[in-house]
Amino acid sequence: MSNASQSQTNVTSEQEFQGLTERVLLCTLATLLCCVLLFINGVMLFTLRSKAAFCDTSRYILLFNLLFADTVQMALCHLLYLIAACRTTLTYPVCGVLNMLAVLTNDVSPLTLVVMSLERYVAVCYPLRHAAIITVRNAGVAVLVVWAFSSLNVFTRVLLLLRFPFKHLENLQMKEFCSDLAMFLDSVSNHYNKAYTCFLFISAGVVITSSFIGVMIAARSAFTDEASAQKARNTLLLHLVQLGLTLFSTILNPVLTALSTVVTRIVLVRVHIFFYMCFCIFPRCLSSLIYGVRDQTIRPILMYYLCRQLKLPIVSTYT
Repeated sequence: MSNASQSQTNVTSEQEFQGLTERVLLCTLATLLCCVLLFINGVMLFTLRSKAAFCDTSRYILLFNLLFADTVQMALCHLLYLIAACRTTLTYPVCGVLNMLAVLTNDVSPLTLVVMSLERYVAVCYPLRHAAIITVRNAGVAVLVVWAFSSLNVFTRVLLLLRFPFKHLENLQMKEFCSDLAMFLDSVSNHYNKAYTCFLFISAGVVITSSFIGVMIAARSAFTDEASAQKARNTLLLHLVQLGLTLFSTILNPVLTALSTVVTRIVLVRVHIFFYMCFCIFPRCLSSLIYGVRDQTIRPILMYYLCRQLKLPIVSTYT
């Protein structure tokens, strides 16, 4: 009996060691990939500020705002992921600050996608009025409105959070890992978050889809540049994909909670990391891939800076 018990203990210890080793390996790979994507986003942001033509064009001003929000969101998400992976708990104030910054940048992305989709719609459907409607000043106002609206949501969440009787707690140390779910301390906050998320993504989806349909209808007109309409149509379609991936990231925790009842812990870790990379990290670098590869103005400059940073031979000279 003693030998059987010892054997079972050894098997359990070996499984725990293998699970820990795999978790460390997966976290390391995820961190390396995230660092590469952050580097690409950083070079893209630098590219958009390297030339006056980018700073004086409304389309690239909106793109910079989207990339900035996505980059900050990616960094915050991975920081929270690493904190949870290291089994470290935070205090409520620290977790609250990190979580609210993540909420702020997470809201900015879909709202900026909406503004960029409207800009493409105006460019194709009203090309003669595009220069008068989509000005640098109007783009700046749109960016301010996006951040103000997102900040209003954060302010509302903070007010709901302050309703919780923290003074009755023994200390402010959290018992769970820091996440958005951990900050829903009452049912009101949870209901508000669900209602706001549904409103935000349904509204964004309707606007982007309507812009896509409008561009498709305009493409059949004899007065519309077919190449421009085709490019705008593809861009709007990619925006819809990006919005869909971002939307799925908001329901990631409930999906993982449901899976935890039917799969083993190590399988859940694998699924978690896969979902995390596909639906939390990948959408945040999609803008760099969409515009860095497809935009003929950005691509040569982006490749020049990437090659220079990585000390690779530059195939085509940029002047």
